Amino acid sequence: SLEPTCPFCRHPAPNSEEEMNKNFMKRVEVNDPVSICELGFKRKDEGDSDSAFEYWKKAAVLGNIVAHHNLAVMYSYGEGVEKDEKKELHHL
Repeated sequence: SLEPTCPFCRHPAPNSEEEMNKNFMKRVEVNDPVSICELGFKRKDEGDSDSAFEYWKKAAVLGNIVAHHNLAVMYSYGEGVEKDEKKELHHL
């Protein structure tokens, strides 16, 4: 029988929320841009725009287009950063 596996590491799928979070953080630690961007979303949802900005900035450097878009929006509206049209356009 085929058991579900993680598409990244091929280990068996996590059985608990704790195990899932542990695997997620492992991906962040090895600079997976998708995971880093997702962590930015989590921080933004928690109301921590500064951390979200830092995670999205790191993910953007690693080539994540969603992170670039989020940074552009932040610069466009001045959310957690000073409005900056030049930086906004850079991230679009």
